[in-house]
Amino acid sequence: MPGFRVTERSMATTTLTNLQVNLQRNQDLQNQLSSGKLITKASDSPGGAIIAMQHRSDIAALNQYSRNADDGMGWLGMADTALNSASTQLNRARELVLTGLSSGTSGSPQAREAIALEVENLRSAMIDLANSTYLDRPIFGGTTSGSLAYDHSGAYQGDSGAVNRTIGANAGVRVDTSGDSVFGAGAGNVFNLLQRVADNLRNDPSALKNDLADVDTAQKRVQTGLSGVGSRYNQISQMQQTAENRVFDLRAQLSDVEDIDLPKTITELSLQQTAYQAALAATARVIQPSLVDFLR
Repeated sequence: MPGFRVTERSMATTTLTNLQVNLQRNQDLQNQLSSGKLITKASDSPGGAIIAMQHRSDIAALNQYSRNADDGMGWLGMADTALNSASTQLNRARELVLTGLSSGTSGSPQAREAIALEVENLRSAMIDLANSTYLDRPIFGGTTSGSLAYDHSGAYQGDSGAVNRTIGANAGVRVDTSGDSVFGAGAGNVFNLLQRVADNLRNDPSALKNDLADVDTAQKRVQTGLSGVGSRYNQISQMQQTAENRVFDLRAQLSDVEDIDLPKTITELSLQQTAYQAALAATARVIQPSLVDFLR
């Protein structure tokens, strides 16, 4: 059976094609080494590119959850500070009520007036605490667009809306705190209570006994709110840590998919360059004869 005829031209074409393949492989390795990536475009590895894009999408979502958690902890941290201060103010108010009860009507009007003025100062301080803000939004005012949760008279200016933050794929947490739940609602709020205490100190010390029970109730309400804030803060903190740990894992997986093995790539490039130089030398010998050589 006759064989195929091998000509100088076909041999040169085949040789040059093989050289081009070697050169392309050399270039690919150089690109990988310079970029540090196995995948720089989808055609490098379609399956790997899909995995890398999914990992990047997951990392972006988790980073957003972490930012939401930061914002939520800012709200709750401010609420924690305000409620701790409010609890301290109510403790002082209780001491003043007890002082007023101890002296009763036998105490001098000047002494009772001094105590009443201090209670009113505590009331003003409580209103300031109730108007605490985070990023210029009142933390006890619901979703109000105003700058105050309570006016100077102690009337509520907020609404019943809730400020929520998404901190996980299926996890949302309320980050504001209802003013009514911690300071009382309507006429029964703590600001009206403190004003009543001041008035009774001046005019009816015998009524302070009932006021003392109301101050204790107000203190329990603040403590309950403080406990709720702490619980939500811990929940957000734990979810944020979980998200950050997951990001760390995904970045490691992403590196496995698209980053080069540096020592391996350097070795492969060195071997490829040696192979290319050998191919060049072999090609020079193969296609060296010319027409003149055949005419000799």
